[in-house]
Amino acid sequence: QVQLVESGGGLVQAGGFLRLSCAASGLTFSRYAMGWFRQAPGKEREFVSAISGSGRSTYYADSVKGRFTISRDNAKNTVYLQMNSLKPEDTAVYYCTSARQITIPTMRIPGEYDYWGQGTQVTVSL
Repeated sequence: QVQLVESGGGLVQAGGFLRLSCAASGLTFSRYAMGWFRQAPGKEREFVSAISGSGRSTYYADSVKGRFTISRDNAKNTVYLQMNSLKPEDTAVYYCTSARQITIPTMRIPGEYDYWGQGTQVTVSL
């Protein structure tokens, strides 16, 4: 079955950085777009970033644009999220997700994605 396993979360001070990884198995990785969402306590799950199967197209939420970078290594079945200049408002559980196809109008909708990881906690302190 499909498994997505996130790693790399942790506690960091504001201004610091973290690199999240998501290892995928059970699917033909290069045929799937991959995304990152996050969910803070008491808030809805929100789109962070997405990348096409080839890696040629990337998309970001306005709140992270210029600070976060999504990338993938199809040989390793892994997608990454490099997070720089972290802010306290970035604190959330970060989820990796996959989709057979994404479109610009719908990529921010969690229901458009097929599989989800268990999440990794990112906490940014002042």
